[in-house]
Amino acid sequence: MSFLTALRRISSWMPVLQRSCTRSCQIGARATCRLLHTPHRTHAVNTCQQQRGATSLQTRAFGRSAFRLKSTDDLSSSNGFNEEGEDEDFLEDSEVEELFQQQIPAGIGEGQHRVFIIHPDVKWGSRKQHLTTAELMMAEAEGLVNTLENWTVVDKMILSTKTPEKKRIFGKGNFQTLTERIRQTAGVTAVFVNVERLSPLSEREFEEVWGVKVFDRYSVVLHIFRCNARTKEAKLQISLAEIPLLRSRLKNEMANLDQQGGGSRYIGGSGETLYEIQQRLLKEREIKIRLALEKLRKKRHLLRSQRKHREFPVVSVLGYTNCGKTTLIKALTGDTGLQPRNQLFATLDVTVHAGQLPSHMTVLYVDTIGFLSQLPHQLIDSFSATLEDIKHSDLLIHVRDISHPETANQKVNVLNVLKNLQIPDRLMNSMIEVHNKTDLITNYESAEPAALPISALEGRGLEQLKEAVEEEILKATGKQILDLKVNLSSPQLSWLYKEATVQDVQVNADEGSAVVKVIIGTAAHGRYKKLFGSR
Repeated sequence: MSFLTALRRISSWMPVLQRSCTRSCQIGARATCRLLHTPHRTHAVNTCQQQRGATSLQTRAFGRSAFRLKSTDDLSSSNGFNEEGEDEDFLEDSEVEELFQQQIPAGIGEGQHRVFIIHPDVKWGSRKQHLTTAELMMAEAEGLVNTLENWTVVDKMILSTKTPEKKRIFGKGNFQTLTERIRQTAGVTAVFVNVERLSPLSEREFEEVWGVKVFDRYSVVLHIFRCNARTKEAKLQISLAEIPLLRSRLKNEMANLDQQGGGSRYIGGSGETLYEIQQRLLKEREIKIRLALEKLRKKRHLLRSQRKHREFPVVSVLGYTNCGKTTLIKALTGDTGLQPRNQLFATLDVTVHAGQLPSHMTVLYVDTIGFLSQLPHQLIDSFSATLEDIKHSDLLIHVRDISHPETANQKVNVLNVLKNLQIPDRLMNSMIEVHNKTDLITNYESAEPAALPISALEGRGLEQLKEAVEEEILKATGKQILDLKVNLSSPQLSWLYKEATVQDVQVNADEGSAVVKVIIGTAAHGRYKKLFGSR
């Protein structure tokens, strides 16, 4: 690669990073101080001045943009549960979209790809997979590629390795065999190495030897996320997760420049090398994204407080990607607005849908992002604002695709993610496990007595599931089932219909009264007694 070619490739995404001009400078400095706990205001001013001076020569080349902040759209959706909340200083739609569309790591968003998949089959050591097989992991890798429009698998290969930690992953002989196979496969435009993350050195080495783009699970999954992102929050979280990829690409490009004596050159009079400028601009971009996501986190907290005030129990539905979560919620709520898709990671945003239990109590079902094996922790961290909703639920439903050959391994992966998210013990202990897609198995019988077999698609087993949810919700929320005597000439009955779940009304016409059987929360019962006494 020539010096000018490498420089052009770096410059092609530098405009995306440069946003520290006049209006955004003070915002960025304040954000830097806040996140890095800088104690003195003068340091922020100096930082701002240094940024102006150091980047003045690059401003024209990099382009100008300011992160203007304002209120955001509502994050909750469906069935009338649109909750209002204050959220000042949020990025405008156009700015989020600009960041999202331009900050695409090189090679990922470049139209169609004809992909060669290589799966390293680790024979022993800490990286050996004990709950699955190389063939099943290859099948999942194929599923990831096939999820992407205009991406096709042209060939695949499982290759054993005893040295997965080395730069080339495979031994000399196996690597040579793999290289010959790739070169003999017509039309290959990319190689997907089915590992969690490739080091920048490995990625650079492979691309130089094979002459095509090289992806790992992190970059492929991120691209699927990118294709399915719809909201500001999802786009910001993806942009944050892509920063490690941009840093990796930057290291590789700078290594190419260094070989030709260009990477360590100072730019203008800033006293910074090109690499240092790139790193600093990436850090500034990361700080701005994290600041915006923190504001979204605060808004989520406000929305949860509003739900709690209304005393609607919250049930988070989670599971491995494509296990049928959205289909189940649609079946439980009758929400016609939900359109389940048979693909990986179809759901990236948390959505809330109201449904009724057998007692007529209203609950809110939360549809969450799907999990995946070997999902890098950095990717999970980027979506922590979304996954945080799980911690604040009243109940969890773990949906399993019981027809999948790796269902046991998928369960282990989901439980490991929940453990890493530090989900409270009360939620883990009360979690309901659901065996979905039993319609795909003839005469299915569960080997786990506590699990509930269902078919969300055909509606089988849903009433038993609703009863189990109701039982656990009553335990979790402390709601009571009471018989209350009301005076029909007073507003007591209408109040109970509004603030509690009325199950039955026995009217005594002679007395002008009724005995009302209700499910009512502690706080609502306290308000009732305050308004109407102990009648």
